[in-house]
Amino acid sequence: MLFRNLSIENSKELYDIRVTDGRFDKIGSGIEPMPGEEVKDYGGKLALPPFVESHVHLDTCLTAGQPRWNMSGTLFEGIERWEERKETLTREDVRERVNKVIRMQAANGVQYVRTHVDINDPDLTALQEILELREEVRDFIDIQIVAFPQYGILSYPDGRNLLEKALQMGADVAGAIPHFEFTREYSVESLNICFELAQKYNKLIDVHCDEIDDEASRGLETVAARAYETGMKDMVTASHTTAMHSYNNAYMIRLMRLLKLSEMNFVANPCVNMHLGGRVDTYPKRRSLTRVKELTAEGCNVSFGNDDVFDPWNPMGNGAMRDAVFMGLYAGHMLGYEEIMNSYKFVTTNAARTLHLGDAYGIREGNDANFIVMDASDYYDALNNDAKVLASYRKGAVIAETVPAKTEVKF
Repeated sequence: MLFRNLSIENSKELYDIRVTDGRFDKIGSGIEPMPGEEVKDYGGKLALPPFVESHVHLDTCLTAGQPRWNMSGTLFEGIERWEERKETLTREDVRERVNKVIRMQAANGVQYVRTHVDINDPDLTALQEILELREEVRDFIDIQIVAFPQYGILSYPDGRNLLEKALQMGADVAGAIPHFEFTREYSVESLNICFELAQKYNKLIDVHCDEIDDEASRGLETVAARAYETGMKDMVTASHTTAMHSYNNAYMIRLMRLLKLSEMNFVANPCVNMHLGGRVDTYPKRRSLTRVKELTAEGCNVSFGNDDVFDPWNPMGNGAMRDAVFMGLYAGHMLGYEEIMNSYKFVTTNAARTLHLGDAYGIREGNDANFIVMDASDYYDALNNDAKVLASYRKGAVIAETVPAKTEVKF
């Protein structure tokens, strides 16, 4: 099949793409169709690699208000509400909700998802179901599972064994939550355990790190030191790191050297970070977003995630990556023209690096023909006008399509 006249990642020149046997066979200008070849002409629309959701909690999705709403809007009340909801958790319940959300994501051009799954559950109910679903939907969406100890590794009964069991069962990534452990000593030791088990089972690491406005919360320095010392480096991700927003600049200058040496990844979740953060402030209120602009300027890999979709921590969300990018640019003071044009990378190539997708990801000859087409000429246009994903292709076959609504002004 031949796809014609596409602006690939904001290219000024339009390109054609030939897909053969599910792979990008040829990419260039003016490719002539072969006899009988199906041709789709996109007339200058934007083509991007598929969106990558680098941080979401599929197991908690679509549970907002069940059994009660998070009225304070804080991270910690969200955890309390989820603990109440877990009392009614079943595999059937998880399957129904996750199936809905991954289809919402697919409709919005997402083909790769890293989901954190709560493993502070003796039965590992959600993990069992999402492991099964991961295999069922593999032809349409790749799901990477983080074994996430919501209440801590050492501050929850049998937390270490549950983490190890989850990795043995097939979770792809080891998680931790140092700022929620009972003590600073527990915090450091929980990270040592996380790294030990990740290395034992050859897994990636993604830590919920310093998701708090307390500038004394400094688990990040331990994560970065372990990433550097163990040589795991870009196999490690620090998610949230919102305390970095409150670090004094003298400390931040010293820390940045270690962060660069570590070569680790960072994930910000702009919408949820902005919603949950600054709750103890009167005025002025902190933004509670990690230093995306500064990390990016120093060459650190940063991606954006949605974190939550209509659950105890976020009463909104539809699985689209646009909201995370839009909020991230505004909250992070990154609205220069080039910053806007390149911001798609936070949810494509940068996020792919976070998930360790390697060279198999991207629009290049020889790769699986996975890509999306947006109803825009470039990403500035797409972001500014909330452009729809016209089509999402997986190995050259369409897995989701949107026909944009037509609006007529009557004056």
